[in-house]
Amino acid sequence: MSKTQYSPTFPMFPGDAAAVVPNDSFNLPQPSIIFAGSGGSVKITTAQGSDVTFSGLPPGAVIPVQAIKVWATGTSPATNIVAIF
Repeated sequence: MSKTQYSPTFPMFPGDAAAVVPNDSFNLPQPSIIFAGSGGSVKITTAQGSDVTFSGLPPGAVIPVQAIKVWATGTSPATNIVAIF
């Protein structure tokens, strides 16, 4: 499997954030750290191309991995998802 070439560094204090609507077809505009406001399970594709589901997240959880996609399938009941970049 070919790995996506993103910078190995990530800013200590990212400059922006945006609401995310989970979608199986489209990637995020840029690699982002994910915040799950209500908790639950969140499926992401990492910047290196791995699909991973984080289960049992408490409300307000931060997934400390650069994500390029937040999947609708596999993300439940997590809502209020924010991309931090």
